[in-house]
Parts: sequence; structure tokens; C-alpha cells
Amino acid sequence: MSRSLKKGPYVNPKILKKLEGKKAGDKTVIKIWDRGCSITPEMIGFTFGVHNGKEHIPVTVIENMVGHKFGEFSPTRKFKGHGGKMAKDQSAATK
Repeated sequence: MSRSLKKGPYVNPKILKKLEGKKAGDKTVIKIWDRGCSITPEMIGFTFGVHNGKEHIPVTVIENMVGHKFGEFSPTRKFKGHGGKMAKDQSAATK
């Protein structure tokens, strides 16, 4: 279920406060833990370190990301791959 339009997007005011003194394109990583915060046009060009539960993943915001949430760009689970012995045999046969 999406957020009500009358409420507007959720943006953490602390994140906006961190942006005030910096310029877009600056290489410093702004660490954030709020994965549910929406990306706004003011954030374009900045690099955010989005926490995935273990570490901060650097995410550089571009125009296409506006309206999405930070958590979408920082996966929380590591994909190990499908299959087991059978998948290894098939990949070895194709090489």
C-alpha cells in the first residue's frame, strides 16, 4: 500500500540538515541508517552511505532515483547462487 498523497513523501529532516553545508558532487559519504527515506531532487549528486544491517553501502544519487527509497539501492541479503553440485557440473561442461 502506498503512502497517502496528502501526507507527501517521507524525508528525514536530519538528512536534509546534513546536506545544507555541502555541494553536490562532493565525494564525502553521508552515512544514513534511514532506509525508508524518500529521495528528493535536492539530494541529486550526493553520495550516501546506506546501512544494510552490517555496513554502509555507498549510493550516488542520480535523477532516475528521485521518488524511490534509499533501501532499494542497498540490498540486505547476500545472494549465494542457485544449485549445488549439479549446477557446478553444468557450468564446468559449458567451459
